[in-house]
Amino acid sequence: MWTSGRMSNAKNLFGLGVSLYFWGLMDLTTTVLSGSARPLREGQEDNLSDRLHQRMKRSWVWNQFFVLEEYTGTDPLYVGKLHSDMDRGDGSIKYILSGEGAGVVFTIDDTTGDIHAIQRLDREERSQYTLRAQALDRRTGRPMEPESEFIIKIQDINDNEPKFLDGPYVASVPEMSPVGTSVIQVTATDADDPTYGNSARVVYSILQGQPYFSVDSRTGLIRTALMNMDREAKEYYEVIIQAKDMGGQLGGLAGTTTVNITLSDVNDNPPRFPQKHYQMSVLESAPISSTVGRVVAKDLDEGINAEMKYSLVDGDGLDVFDINTDPNYQVGIITVRKPLSFESKKSYTLKVEGANPHLEMRFLNLGPFRDTTTVHISVEDVDEPPVFEPSIYFVEVPEDVEIGTTIQIISAKDPDVTNNSIRYSIDRSSDPGRFFYVDITSGALMTARPLDREDISWHNITVLAMELNNPSQVGSVSVTVKVLDVNDNAPEFARFYEAFVCENAKAGQLIQTVSAIDRDDPQEGQHFFYSLAPEAANNPNFTLRDNQDNTAWILTRRSGFRQNEQNTFYLPILISDNGRPVLSSTGTLTVHVCSCDEEGMVMSCNAEAYVLPVSLSRGALIAILACIFVLLVLVLLILSMRRQRKQPYIIDEEENIHENIVRYDDEGGGEEDTEAFDIAAMWNPREAQLVAKNRQDMLPEIESLSRYVPQACVMDNNVHNYVLAKLYEADMDLWAPPFDSLQTYMFEGNGSVAESLSSLQSVTTDSDQSYDYLTDWGPRFKKLAEMYGATDSSGALW
Repeated sequence: MWTSGRMSNAKNLFGLGVSLYFWGLMDLTTTVLSGSARPLREGQEDNLSDRLHQRMKRSWVWNQFFVLEEYTGTDPLYVGKLHSDMDRGDGSIKYILSGEGAGVVFTIDDTTGDIHAIQRLDREERSQYTLRAQALDRRTGRPMEPESEFIIKIQDINDNEPKFLDGPYVASVPEMSPVGTSVIQVTATDADDPTYGNSARVVYSILQGQPYFSVDSRTGLIRTALMNMDREAKEYYEVIIQAKDMGGQLGGLAGTTTVNITLSDVNDNPPRFPQKHYQMSVLESAPISSTVGRVVAKDLDEGINAEMKYSLVDGDGLDVFDINTDPNYQVGIITVRKPLSFESKKSYTLKVEGANPHLEMRFLNLGPFRDTTTVHISVEDVDEPPVFEPSIYFVEVPEDVEIGTTIQIISAKDPDVTNNSIRYSIDRSSDPGRFFYVDITSGALMTARPLDREDISWHNITVLAMELNNPSQVGSVSVTVKVLDVNDNAPEFARFYEAFVCENAKAGQLIQTVSAIDRDDPQEGQHFFYSLAPEAANNPNFTLRDNQDNTAWILTRRSGFRQNEQNTFYLPILISDNGRPVLSSTGTLTVHVCSCDEEGMVMSCNAEAYVLPVSLSRGALIAILACIFVLLVLVLLILSMRRQRKQPYIIDEEENIHENIVRYDDEGGGEEDTEAFDIAAMWNPREAQLVAKNRQDMLPEIESLSRYVPQACVMDNNVHNYVLAKLYEADMDLWAPPFDSLQTYMFEGNGSVAESLSSLQSVTTDSDQSYDYLTDWGPRFKKLAEMYGATDSSGALW
């Protein structure tokens, strides 16, 4: 029978001094062997199994051992003793231990049955071990007792402090929360045995964070302990919580954790403008939606509670300015809503309001949650380009308008207070054909070339207006010119018509249908009238029928056409339109006489070839070629003689310089050029109409007028017409030699600041200018010195 025992040991019982003996009966099946332990004889093995199943009397309960954890001694820890009733103390019984930890954690003395722990035990790692014990005959190795199972339990000691497995903690609570508001619950875990003593009984306390927060000692729930905690005053709190086992008694183990608590924001602060008056300025040329300035209302709150909405609530610029809220920076951006004008209004006053859109009802007593400020905006003057009135022009002009006719007065003004003078011009990129001209001072838009609707029916030109004192300020306006149609194109055949008539054709037979086209586009539509030309009105061969639908039929008047008599007829047809004035043209219809078959199909339209009775001989052909060669030689001889007559223009030093013809490029042909034009027309523009036939070898050009010319000097419209007409005439004459150029002296002569620039009347003036220096220029200028009265030292002419 198995017995076990546990002796007291001062080293590991820690004052307990308890020997655990459990006497009684046990239900484990054991075998009691009579006599001393000895080997079984032969024949006894078969009876052993039967006797093992017999119920035997047990003397004590031994199947549990207890041992304390965390043994720190140097010797193996004695656990207990196994003993069999068959053990007589002579060493014949061998004890064997197997199961969990056998041989590694626990060992047994195979002779005495003493069990020891050879490793440090930790209940938190393993609370019990299940092992099996067996007694064997040391000599035969046969079991003396059946194998029995027993348990070694590890008894707990308070060797683990409470731990916060989820720490450190982060929590938040709204500011201004009432006392007792839950913040967060912390939990500490103790690894000791909660069923054994108070080793795992944890109590919570607060070490840091008072008087703002408190903690429930049993549950670990943290609550607010102070009312009206303001985030704007203090936002972050660090709270230290302690958990102590043994119910918080002295000697218990403790663990701590940190709880970082943040006060979240609530809308408890109204917005306020740091400035009650803002001064801003904006250029009058600022475009629409451009920024004027920014205003900001400060709010101590954050996030959605600090969101702001700005609006204009009063002032004289509510329709001129607008305000928008920047969602990123919560500032009010004042922008331009309508065009500004320094000349119209120089300053504006606005009342701006900033308000919180998200309110909390429990904090309305801290309001109002809105504030206002005043903004003064000054409009600054800038030098603006000229402005056209109206902003776009539409002009209709007939295509037969005369050159130089004023078709529209373009008007622009300087919007600035200074009201500078304006000079007009045409953007030549918009009028590459130079069909128009604008007067530099009056803005009169005139035609410079003939207009033709059939070539260009619309002209889109850009007229520029420049300030006289600031050429960089240029305004522009679009002028759309629609060229109206006049009846200036006669109708003509749509194509070349060629008809065929059979020799066997009958009278009244249709041989051709003709139609016409007209480049004009009358409002009432086109209608053509057809008739035979007057010289063919009594044509005996053909007649014409007008179909009144812009087509006409050509019919035969007779029959019996013969190719050998006349194989081609030319029929002139008069085509007239319905315009005013009526225009007409004559088209010719070519009619060929052809031979046809019985069904009227053309077979041949060529007359019989005429064969010469005799052919040319070889001698005649040689004579003809010789005549042609002689003619060519004569032509070449004449051309050579003409070239020899031309001599290069070489100035001989001895030749009188006065006899040479010198052409000037600047002011016409000089004083002796009497064929250019009457210069008196430039002195008095009203005499320009009396100018008769002018020379055709001049290429006139119009120079730009100086911007320094006074605006009061305005050129007469008749002179404009004259100059523009001559310009067009010279442009159309491709053979006019470009020797002289016609200059426009619009601002000289009587009444001009520059007075006269001409030398025509210089003979009558009393001039004290001396021309004696001409005598030093050599023989070439001798004649010129004599003309101007230069004398030598002896008093005689040199």
